[in-house]
This record gives sequence, C-alpha cells and structure tokens, in this order.
Amino acid sequence: MLSRKPIFDEVRHLLGRGFDRAEVARLDAAIDSALGMLPAARELGDAGKALIRKWEGCARRRPDGRFEAYPDPGSADGKPWTIGWGSTGPDIRKGMIWTQAECDARFDRDIVRHVEEVAAALGDAATSQNQFDALVSFHYNTGAIGRATLTRLHKAGRFAEAQAEFGKWIYNDGKPMDGLKARRAEEAALYGLL
Repeated sequence: MLSRKPIFDEVRHLLGRGFDRAEVARLDAAIDSALGMLPAARELGDAGKALIRKWEGCARRRPDGRFEAYPDPGSADGKPWTIGWGSTGPDIRKGMIWTQAECDARFDRDIVRHVEEVAAALGDAATSQNQFDALVSFHYNTGAIGRATLTRLHKAGRFAEAQAEFGKWIYNDGKPMDGLKARRAEEAALYGLL
C-alpha cells in the first residue's frame, strides 16, 4: 500500500511550510486521482470475477453435465443450500438441478446485487479497482459488507488496517476453515494491489 507520508514530506520541504486542512484534502485528492482511486461508477473487474468464480466454483457437476444443489459444507445444519457459482437464497433447496446456462445466468444476476451493495456501503470513498473487486468477492461470500470493520476502515482511508481485517473472516459455525483462510488471503492480496 502506498505511503503518502514521503509525498507530503517532500511537498512540505519544497514549500518550506506545513499544510492547512484544505491543502491536505487537495493533495490527498490529487494522489487519489493519480492512483486511479476516484469514486466512479462501480463495476466488478475481471480480477474480481475470476477470484469469485475460482472460490465459488461451479460445484456438484453430475454425469449428465448439469449441477445439483448441495448443503453448505461448513455449517452444522447444511444451510444455506448452494448451487452453481455459490448461489444461495430462499429459492435454492435440496434436489434442485441446473444447467450451466442457469448457473451462469444466476451468477450474473447475483453479481449485480452484490456490486450495488458494495458500492452503496462504500459511498464516495476513494477505492481502486482491485480494492473494489476484493470487497465484492468478500461480500459475495459473507454478505457482510455493511457491518464489517474492514468497510469502516476502508472508508476512513486506513487501507492497511482494512486489508488486515480480511483474515478475521475465516470462520463458519465458529470453526476456522482452511478454504476461507486461503480465500481471504487472496482477497487481501488483491485489495493491496494498486
């Protein structure tokens, strides 16, 4: 993650004085702009889509090429039932079978909702494409973007602290899961790329 301190120190040295609040805000905005971290229309990038698909997988392929719903492997009661690219919800139940096209179409619909929810949670906070992609992957898996400390830290511009928060979301039914540890590590790594 980029440290802004050397930039501020150099400009302070060139000017021969400190900054007032307005100047700090303008310099921060200039750095954000240079890094491409403007709050723009939010869309899931290729890296985010690939990360989500990698971890969600299109699991439980049947011999006929279709996919069947399966219980959550980490929860004690098997809920929620899942199908395709990690699709869950009240309409997903035991015994469901979908084609690849149905799995893909549901993923596309689910992603729109998750992208909108992450964008709403972030508001106008400066966010790089990689950060946004990592946060959408996190939210797609946890549904927690609105209550996670990492969201609050991100919005405050405390990116290194926000990045460290990913590693806390590795539990399912109170047990740490190796798959969640690995996924969160990849999300954190993507988040940290500018």
